[in-house]
Amino acid sequence: MNRTSHRSSCAKQLRQEALLRGESVDGIARIIHAHCSVSLLRAQRLARGLTLKEAADGLRALSAERENAPRVDADQLGHWETGRHPRLATLGLLCEYYNCTHEELGLRNVTASVPPSSATLAPAGSPLPTPPPVREPRTTSSLEQQVDEARRSVDRTLAVGNVSTNQLDLLDEQVLWVREQYVYTPPASMIRILLDHLYEVEDLAGHRQPAAVQVRLSELTAMLATLIADALMKLGDLPRSRSWYATARNAADDSGNTELRARVRAQAAMLPFYYGPLQAAVALSREARILCRGRSSTTTAFASAAEARALAKLGDALGAQTALRNAVAAFEHSGASNQADNDAFGFPERRFLLYESGTLTALGRTSQARRVQETALRLYPTKTGIDPALLSFEAALCLVHDGNPAEACQQAGATLLRISPEHRTLIVEARAYEVIGALPSGARSGREVQELREILALPPGAM
Repeated sequence: MNRTSHRSSCAKQLRQEALLRGESVDGIARIIHAHCSVSLLRAQRLARGLTLKEAADGLRALSAERENAPRVDADQLGHWETGRHPRLATLGLLCEYYNCTHEELGLRNVTASVPPSSATLAPAGSPLPTPPPVREPRTTSSLEQQVDEARRSVDRTLAVGNVSTNQLDLLDEQVLWVREQYVYTPPASMIRILLDHLYEVEDLAGHRQPAAVQVRLSELTAMLATLIADALMKLGDLPRSRSWYATARNAADDSGNTELRARVRAQAAMLPFYYGPLQAAVALSREARILCRGRSSTTTAFASAAEARALAKLGDALGAQTALRNAVAAFEHSGASNQADNDAFGFPERRFLLYESGTLTALGRTSQARRVQETALRLYPTKTGIDPALLSFEAALCLVHDGNPAEACQQAGATLLRISPEHRTLIVEARAYEVIGALPSGARSGREVQELREILALPPGAM
């Protein structure tokens, strides 16, 4: 940069002011880049409130299970932020960690093999882009190709917006039906249903619509994209899930619906909560809570509960307890307990209790956690998704905290065997491995642990 870069305290103040205005992380990064004269890569880190060490730790956690993963430390990251160019593999990791394209990180002259990210919206009044090419018949594409093609096409459509009221009402009904089906339908089956509805919404939004119509179409797009991202997360397709969450935030921001913008971010916090980095889960949920501006809504309760759970897992007991108290107060005042509980975009009592259980379990408050788990499990219908299994895995973690490793492994193994094969996805197995990882080193060679590993090695439905 030609000008002298400002101190990090300046970026911190800009970030706090921007969060209060409801700016997105990308928007905050652009503000810091322009005002503080720092590189785009550094601006992305500062926009998330991360130190060099925290960002480096997050990058290492993201690549921990990968073969030949690049090694990153704070010094290296600092060099990249001040002019050096990372290797291609490291560039891909940076793009994935910050959920940005290489251009948005200010790192150019790379080959086309770097994973693409979603496009940004064209500014108001800009010329309409060239319509996208006609898609190949969907039946000739694999599910992965359909997922990628749909996301890129939606991003193009968001950059461009006459639909009757009846058409919009019908779309609303269809999306509400999908949201209800999502609660218990296996994710692999659900993705195809979601894509079909998304194509229909996209076809109507292919030309820029009057503002009121465009708002509703963008809202529907954000909801469908969020559910696709969540389904991909359950299946363990993390890069695509991150990209779809970015598209969902893009659509929600385009709608201008503050409640939806916050809701999408709170939902997106689930991905880094389960797969890391946990700091990103805290940042997303906190951003969602700030967008709610203190209103006692279900989204405020959701965001605060998500923040509490992530802080507890990070070991910030005081912060987690404060966030949990805020979540309880918001939930009690929101009237959420009187709302329908068969909506994937709802936040019924049983789901609130799932988040409370996660917070209490991570804090080691096992007696309270068990009471919450038992209450939550009584609220689930027979036909449901994986949430009861997640509660059972947390009960197993409580047994580990209480010094009962054998019983914990038996609980985790029984939970795996109860899950229907189509619901036994990567996210479920990751929770079972978390139970093993929580065991004391001296207890990891017992018979019950070996039995749990054998169950995990079985293909779904083998027993």
